[in-house]
Amino acid sequence: MKKMVEINILIFLVSLFSVSCEKESIKPDLNNKKKREFISSFETVDDFANFYITPQGHKGTTYHKLSNSIVYSGTYSHKAWITGINPPSTLLINNNHRGYPTIQLQKTVKGPFTTPCYITLWVWLDMELQENITGGDDDWFSFATFTDVETDNWDRTVLVNLNHRGFVHLGHVPNQGEQSYIFQTTNLTFPQKEWVELKIYLDFRDNGYAKVWQNGQLVSYANLYNIDNKLSQIHFGMYAPPQIANGVIYNDELKIIEVDGE
Repeated sequence: MKKMVEINILIFLVSLFSVSCEKESIKPDLNNKKKREFISSFETVDDFANFYITPQGHKGTTYHKLSNSIVYSGTYSHKAWITGINPPSTLLINNNHRGYPTIQLQKTVKGPFTTPCYITLWVWLDMELQENITGGDDDWFSFATFTDVETDNWDRTVLVNLNHRGFVHLGHVPNQGEQSYIFQTTNLTFPQKEWVELKIYLDFRDNGYAKVWQNGQLVSYANLYNIDNKLSQIHFGMYAPPQIANGVIYNDELKIIEVDGE
């Protein structure tokens, strides 16, 4: 009987030691924080659950959906298209074309991403952009909009746009409403009606900056000022001025990844 008790005690101690070792092995390494990422290949709308999505037929002219007509990878891509012009915007009413899901990172469990971040996206665009010869705004198209703001008032943004001359460029840099660059291409135009990779580097820290590459070649580079270090909300898809009468954009293979630096 005494021998049996000793064996049971030994088994208990071995078991206790095993549990102790198992807990130690799964203890998180607080000095090696895992970088966060958001990835979507637009195979399902569930990727954007709980995020704001612009309504179908926005202002009666802009539509979007998951489509299998032109795809970079997988079965579907995000397609958005315009069927007519909108009234001109006013100081109180923004009549830009909008067709996109918004990625609202502030609504996720861990909140906004911390920059620096790399964003990569494959885009396919068919849209004619023209110069306004009457003194109004020239045509433009916006591939991406980023903000640190967590509310609906996106009063500080960074954009990746295409101008009527065919050049991809950063918008609202280094401050909101400004267009000043460290580097901006004036010879590498954006090829339409084919898949193009856009890669974007965002650093919202003090003395931060942004860069954009088109198919691996740097096209725009600028400083960033007066922005908090949190990537809160983002939208891709269709965003264009009201005077555009038609056009289509496809998005595929989106990746947003926190990194330590460029």
